[in-house]
Amino acid sequence: MKIFLGCAALTLAIALTNATADAKGCLKGAAVGGVAGHVAGHHGFIGAAAGCAIGHHEAKKNEKNNAKQEPQQPQQ
Repeated sequence: MKIFLGCAALTLAIALTNATADAKGCLKGAAVGGVAGHVAGHHGFIGAAAGCAIGHHEAKKNEKNNAKQEPQQPQQ
């Protein structure tokens, strides 16, 4: 019951924020982290939160690396 109330409070807090979401990598990371956390000892929510943070970080890192590798096109 405590977990349900915690999830409900977190969902409400997220819904009330006005910031735009940039969730690149977060959904995939949350899914993997949630499963890993559940298997590792029924800590799926903590695993999902950590997976989201790691997935978002990796997506931003990949985006930054891809921007550096794009060659400049000559102007005609």
